[in-house]
Amino acid sequence: MSNRDSILNRNGKSEDNHADKHMVSLFGPVDDDDANEQVPRSPFILTGLPPEPQEGNIEYKLKLIDPNPDRLEHLITQMNWRLQEGQGEALYEIGVEDCGTFSGVSSEELEASLATLKTMADRLDASITKLHERKLENERHIVEVLVRKVPDDQHFIDLRVAVLGTVDSGKSSLVGVCTHGELDNGRGRARLNLFRHLHEIQTGRTSSITHEILGFNDLGESIDYRCCRTANEICDRSTKIITFTDLAGHSKYMKTTIFGLSSRAADFAMLCVDAPSSVVDTTREHFSYAITLDVPVFVVINKIDLCSKASIQETIGCLTYLLKHGHSSAPLESYPIRNEEDLVKAAEMFVAKSVFPIFAVSCVTGENIDLLKKFLNILPPKLTAKEQERLSLAPVEYRIDSIYTSNTSGTAVVGGILRSGIIREGESFLVGPLLDGTFLPAKVTTIQRYRVPRRMVRAGQAATLSLPQIEGSRLRKGMVLVSSTSEPKACVEFVAEIDLSMHHTNTPIRKGFETTVQIENIRQTALIVDMDKEELYADKQAIVTFRFRNRCEYVFEGARLIFRSSNQTKGSGRVIQVLPQQQNSTTN
Repeated sequence: MSNRDSILNRNGKSEDNHADKHMVSLFGPVDDDDANEQVPRSPFILTGLPPEPQEGNIEYKLKLIDPNPDRLEHLITQMNWRLQEGQGEALYEIGVEDCGTFSGVSSEELEASLATLKTMADRLDASITKLHERKLENERHIVEVLVRKVPDDQHFIDLRVAVLGTVDSGKSSLVGVCTHGELDNGRGRARLNLFRHLHEIQTGRTSSITHEILGFNDLGESIDYRCCRTANEICDRSTKIITFTDLAGHSKYMKTTIFGLSSRAADFAMLCVDAPSSVVDTTREHFSYAITLDVPVFVVINKIDLCSKASIQETIGCLTYLLKHGHSSAPLESYPIRNEEDLVKAAEMFVAKSVFPIFAVSCVTGENIDLLKKFLNILPPKLTAKEQERLSLAPVEYRIDSIYTSNTSGTAVVGGILRSGIIREGESFLVGPLLDGTFLPAKVTTIQRYRVPRRMVRAGQAATLSLPQIEGSRLRKGMVLVSSTSEPKACVEFVAEIDLSMHHTNTPIRKGFETTVQIENIRQTALIVDMDKEELYADKQAIVTFRFRNRCEYVFEGARLIFRSSNQTKGSGRVIQVLPQQQNSTTN
């Protein structure tokens, strides 16, 4: 599908100028070289695949027919390793050579290969699901199979998806349709299951952070509220859980959106685009937030039942332009998903950040909703097995983004993401920092995930912890729970490398500039007390020193940040040095 194919009006005249004007209004003039560019077609409909990766959870097999016992044991060991690489999931390509060539297998060979694959999976207590089968011109077959085994120390595979997009793009309705299994009536009925406040129901606009879950079983069937009454039941019946974080799209609630995306450590972001309105400034801004925070993005063009195919084609053209010009650090290729053949390879390359999947759906007619669900089912974890193991061995760092008080005991219950380490029931930690920079001893008595009691929580997982020795009034969002032996130090100042790539005006930033900084679960006003340039303009970089205005915080090197001023995003950056509070006091 081309982003420059002529769109004819009733008089037979081309409406390409309309699309050009829309993109120029968002991104500036279009280069002549871009005018003839085509929206990429699927790179997987040709004669082969890239060579088999040595690492990861993808395995190519030409055929698996009656292996001898030694060969079978080797294949089982190989499958177990691929499952570990995919943290419980592996993709097998049957009929594909190691170099990626599509050789295919006959019907008899395919049946025997699938039987061997099932024998291998049964030995590992894993399940297999045939995702897609294609037939070559020579009547031979290529089959893609998903192998899934939940790790022994987990109850299910867990992925978090942040839902972004401008106001009225149908984010809440889309999440409601996916998680409740019922189509929308065209007037927003599906979104009512997500709203938490009366004014959200009255206006139809999300103003808070809402979480909903969608489960999948071993066979890839969706487990939602249509067949389950509670989240606990969904978790019990699922081997994979997708947690949607529905974020606000109105500019009035932009700080809430940034906090939800930054603090919840999303694995992926689903950017919703309103098909009738196409790409707008908020779409571009939300895309920039996700790229800045290193969150892979896929797009869902919603409400296609209200548009012609020509309008959808124009929207894909705008999205393709956004990929090239919306953020300089995102060299991605747009990849419209039209069928299951596109689906599997898109999921594989999406995590590697080389393609930008685009879905076109309708919450009213249900068109392509099942295709989107299948994509979520086969979407692999963002972290590799080595990264997960490295984080689990690191000291505990649990970031608090919500605080509750138990109605029965009055003890503090905190919610957040465990960034590193492992937390077990009964272990003691430190929580802070307080206003003076100190940390309090705290003991974790109970752990819950999705309202289900657990004995432990691993790095990368979300959980709520009960801290009975701590009063809830002493805690706040932005605090951390760390190992008691880590000797944590709070800071008032930190050094960051920033750029104004998202700057909306040409007003320069100077020393003394005051802004609101968002660093993971930390949101606070900060002052630029030093910088390596006299003035900083748009599309330029600088190294600056920020000083928190109200209180000290626990900041770590390498953290990504976004800073805003007067309800306008000014730029982004990365922390490169933390100045402990003791050092600040001696230098001031």
